[in-house]
Amino acid sequence: MNLQEINMSEVTIASTKPAVLELEPGTYYWCACGKSANQPFCDGSHAGTSFTPQAFEVTEKKKVALCQCKHTKNPPFCDASHKKL
Repeated sequence: MNLQEINMSEVTIASTKPAVLELEPGTYYWCACGKSANQPFCDGSHAGTSFTPQAFEVTEKKKVALCQCKHTKNPPFCDASHKKL
């Protein structure tokens, strides 16, 4: 079992629907562990685990669908993996 498979077995599913948000330009940190109280963004709840937040940049105001099931193959964006859970 590789590290990603171990992480997927330990991930907390925050929701089985994506967070559809309109974001302003800036740097954001997506929660990869699922434990953040500020979903879909990191609040540091991963401390002491093997998870790290995924940084991503928004260069212009736009609507995005961010994964909350934490099983996407294209983090931080939803790829509909939640439909297979």
